[in-house]
Amino acid sequence: MDHGGAAHERFIVLTGGPGSGKTTLIDALQRAGHARSLEAGRGIIQDQAAIGGLALPWSDPIAFAELMLSWEMRSYRQAQDHPGPVFFDRGLPDIVGYLRMLGLPVPPHLAKAVELCRYHRRVFIAPPWPEIFTQDRERKQTPGEAERTYEAMVAAYTDHGYQLVELPRAPVGQRVRFVLDRMDPQTTATR
Repeated sequence: MDHGGAAHERFIVLTGGPGSGKTTLIDALQRAGHARSLEAGRGIIQDQAAIGGLALPWSDPIAFAELMLSWEMRSYRQAQDHPGPVFFDRGLPDIVGYLRMLGLPVPPHLAKAVELCRYHRRVFIAPPWPEIFTQDRERKQTPGEAERTYEAMVAAYTDHGYQLVELPRAPVGQRVRFVLDRMDPQTTATR
């Protein structure tokens, strides 16, 4: 883990509520040659559904959160081996926001992970965007739940000392340019 080193300055988080276009944006950044992580929630839901597992947000939200924690810590560790910037499709504070949104306690080990595994201080957040919101097999939330998730992410990241930069509701190419234009020069210099 980073443990206070400078590696975290290369780790750029994109967060927000479901259906706000953040994964589409990260996919576009990857196509442009940037490293990225995979979103924990969707991957865990797909894996649990495939094996008949119960660690699903609608079955066992605490087990789901624990699997997300493991996934995000592994993603963080893997990113440390990459020399340049890495875009994260959500980060550890998302799990804090998720648990708080459900009225569940944040366990001490999660709080410790959030403090140990830091990202760049500037976090990009996708606002609710009802015009593009869709439900699918993994995304069962309603637009109202998406709005509450966004608000929970704002609170979780702010509470952990991150500066939020709201993404524009714009085509993906404009969003890519928006993110790249706002990255610190020292973050992109190692590419």
